[in-house]
Amino acid sequence: VQLQASGGGLVQAGGSLRLSCAASGRTFSNYAMGWFRQAPGKEREFVAAINRSSSSRYHADSVKGRFTISRDNAKNTMYLQMNSLKPEDTAVYYCAADRVYLPGSREYDYWGQGTEVTVSS
Repeated sequence: VQLQASGGGLVQAGGSLRLSCAASGRTFSNYAMGWFRQAPGKEREFVAAINRSSSSRYHADSVKGRFTISRDNAKNTMYLQMNSLKPEDTAVYYCAADRVYLPGSREYDYWGQGTEVTVSS
């Protein structure tokens, strides 16, 4: 499956952004999906995961209550709604897909290119 992330940009602290991840090539609904981010000089970290049917979602503690992962299988697209953004949310955000739903894991088979999010103070 090919993944294309978009929606990043520059936003002030307290603002919102919605990231999208468009999938192609294989049946999107067969894959669990996840969002990850990597800040400069830091390791890639897990942000959120969602299972195939959207019946289960998992968010990292650092974003819980501010970010919401969702998906639309009819549109082959996953989303990350990011509210109350903080400067520490600045990172390149990546989407990923795997046939197995493993919330919190970084072991995904397919990765998209990143989309950059910058939050100014």
